[in-house]
Amino acid sequence: MPISPNFTSIYSHEWEINFTQCAPNGYLKYVDLCNLLQLTAAEHSILGGLSFNDMQEHHQAWVLSRIRIEIDALPKWQDKVIVKTWIESLEGNKSIRNIEMYLDDKKIVGATTFWAVFNTQLRKSEPLALPHEHFEKFPEHHATSKGFSRINLLQDAAKISERTVVLSDLDIVNHVNNTKYLEWCLDSLHPKSVLKKEIKAMEMNFLRELNLFDDVELHASEKKDFFTITKEGKVCFALALEK
Repeated sequence: MPISPNFTSIYSHEWEINFTQCAPNGYLKYVDLCNLLQLTAAEHSILGGLSFNDMQEHHQAWVLSRIRIEIDALPKWQDKVIVKTWIESLEGNKSIRNIEMYLDDKKIVGATTFWAVFNTQLRKSEPLALPHEHFEKFPEHHATSKGFSRINLLQDAAKISERTVVLSDLDIVNHVNNTKYLEWCLDSLHPKSVLKKEIKAMEMNFLRELNLFDDVELHASEKKDFFTITKEGKVCFALALEK
């Protein structure tokens, strides 16, 4: 698609929280928070000519590599939130994008995300084939107090469950959707910990893709603030929680 006449380098989108996105406490689920952040980034990419369809002309797609989300508060059912996003940097096959969520003009969530360009035929990363000079970059404008990091994988963690990847876990790129990893981990927490909104920050590293019928194991630390998902002994995903 051509660049939209409504394109701006800093993009804002209003969302109304609906009941399908809410936990039993009436507040937005953490997984759906991640979805809203990424949907806003996708809307910005569509307006700027970097949509999934645009990139698929070159057999490319954006895949999430790392994300850090800092949460001051969660919106609840029927709240209207503004999600704002901009690109911090974009060079070669990598991009850093920042995202913020506002409720009643108050920032309640900040996220910094690290994306890679993925060739969906070759199943490997490569430089972006599309022009992006029209996106102004904001290297000094950050949405979080801390940047994303490489999570230490050498922490003690014990196996707590195993599963096989099923069709509903997959996304349009034909691998496990990144929010599914988070969902699997959060489902292992005590419900009260989740419903009391104790999580103040989440950091995730996506290391290897998972595909249909893959058998995986979920590991967690004793405090359940560190998780890994492994396939054949290799870590595919890591999650660190801050409460």
